[in-house]
Amino acid sequence: MLLRVRVTLPDRPGALGQVARTLGVAGADIVQVTVLERLGGRAVDDFTVVWPGAARVDRLLAGLAAIPGVQVDGVWRAIGTPVTGGQDAELLAQVAANPVDGLATLVDAVPGLLAADWAAAAVVPADWAIRSASRPPAGAATAQSAGLAGPAPTPGAESRFDGGQLPDDDFMTGLTVPVNESPTGGEPAVAYASWRAPVPLRLPEVTPLRARPMDGPDGVRYASVPFGRAGLVLIVSRVDGDGLPAAAFHVTEVDRIAQLVRAATVILGDRLDLVSADPVAARR
Repeated sequence: MLLRVRVTLPDRPGALGQVARTLGVAGADIVQVTVLERLGGRAVDDFTVVWPGAARVDRLLAGLAAIPGVQVDGVWRAIGTPVTGGQDAELLAQVAANPVDGLATLVDAVPGLLAADWAAAAVVPADWAIRSASRPPAGAATAQSAGLAGPAPTPGAESRFDGGQLPDDDFMTGLTVPVNESPTGGEPAVAYASWRAPVPLRLPEVTPLRARPMDGPDGVRYASVPFGRAGLVLIVSRVDGDGLPAAAFHVTEVDRIAQLVRAATVILGDRLDLVSADPVAARR
């Protein structure tokens, strides 16, 4: 199977080679290495590897943890080999060639570009930020009784890895929304979701509307990027699976999504305004 391994390591000669040798000894065949960050004497690298399906990933994690100064930030299944900026341009060309299905094309393609599980375009009502600010925190009794709040955070819960990000108390509304169906009370609606999105889809709290990574409960990682018009927000998600902890979205990944969203917004223009009124109308 194909795995993505995210590692933080010292930015010094020999460190990358030591990690690569450890991966090879454990049985991993390295397909690609992507440098996400080099700052303050540390680097964050993504390794895409072919891993023997019968082998235990614990052996791989133990080998990496034994290297001084190395921290494993996440291991998760990859859909395919990481792609470069050339595929971003190709995606935007497809959006421009068929703007009627432009939003769907973008949403379907982004998970493959970012080694994510699914993506969705959500429509946020204009007054949702104001009403969200007045809501009780997720897990409060009033929210639970209304059926809108997710489970309260587990006391003493800790991140799986050092430096991990824990969800804030007001992170998740736990709102379950059928695709292309506006929930009661003017809550966010899903305009379009990629084929691997769960049904029904549980939306995270996306306000304030700005490009950012978020960590949710149950090992769900999110990146949220607003389109800047029509209340549209692109939500991309990675989910822990098969005992493998997915890495949070890195700031460079969020920036990449934001660049795609900005370009798609320019290309699609007024068609995005139709999505906020009626998701089906945008396809006419």
